[in-house]
Amino acid sequence: MEARLFEYDGEFSFEAGGSINDLRVAYHCSEGGYHGQKVIWICHALTADSNAQDWWPHLVGPGKLFDTEKYFVICCNMLGSCYGSSGPSSINPSTGKPYYFSFPMTTVRDMIRAYDLVRVHEGIPAIDLLLGASIGGFQALEYTLMYPEVVKRAVYMATLPRVTPWLTAFEESQRMALEADSTFRECKSLDGGKEALKCARSIALISYRSEKGYNLKQSEESEDTVFASRAASYQRYQGSKFSKRFDAYSYWYLSYAVDSENIGRLRGGVDKALSMIKCPVTVIGIDTDVIFPSDEMKQMAGILKVPYHEIKSNFGHDGFLVESQQVEQFVAPIMKKL
Repeated sequence: MEARLFEYDGEFSFEAGGSINDLRVAYHCSEGGYHGQKVIWICHALTADSNAQDWWPHLVGPGKLFDTEKYFVICCNMLGSCYGSSGPSSINPSTGKPYYFSFPMTTVRDMIRAYDLVRVHEGIPAIDLLLGASIGGFQALEYTLMYPEVVKRAVYMATLPRVTPWLTAFEESQRMALEADSTFRECKSLDGGKEALKCARSIALISYRSEKGYNLKQSEESEDTVFASRAASYQRYQGSKFSKRFDAYSYWYLSYAVDSENIGRLRGGVDKALSMIKCPVTVIGIDTDVIFPSDEMKQMAGILKVPYHEIKSNFGHDGFLVESQQVEQFVAPIMKKL
């Protein structure tokens, strides 16, 4: 996929207050640009980037389910991230330094308004299939509601119509970890809070996985081990690995973006908002997902009166990344209807 950067010439205002005059949205799309093909718009998860071919390699690319030569496949990097779109780690043109905490608080709806500027810039009249998982699912829900004339069909995967107290508790625990690091609030460099970010990622990872997955993959090699350490080593490794590719400020902002999501806000409540969705929709849950439980996803599908499918996985919420064959099994029939 081809990397592109959209720069908005004007003031961009945020839902919770504040504005910037240097909005940038990084995105990846099929090479050569849009020239009338069917459009597949993918919304990525919390700490991914816009190169969907990178993190969904079995599904995105030439000859794959989301064929980048047959369709115009596009994925935008969300606002607040550190992968090219505007966020707290972006350089504030008025100071020459990162925005840090002077960047406006960002909601999922802000992200969608930015994405739609990209859509207009690319000359895309409609999105034939919109899909996203996790916070990407939040985005897909909001895009469907905010621009109903644009979205023709949608897939909501491993997501819900609003953040739950359970998920917010995980987000706040991660923010508490970041704020416990004195370097985080100093804002002297984007390495601020790096050690705390390792801990925050460890907390998040537990929510993304499942007991089955950990017990299957992280059990001790010896029956005679005195202190269990394999899972501990895994958590430290994943935390360290993540801190090398992400920064604490972007992570803090994106955690609040998660907490912003409630499709019922200013729409008369969740059920009324769901009733406003008129395009064909498919809902896909994961049987071991602890942050977007399958029972709650079934309820959402029931309210929408749309098909519900369930991925079987030992790996919890991350099943949408791991179980590519099952994702393809459920989405391929939808692709044939485009």
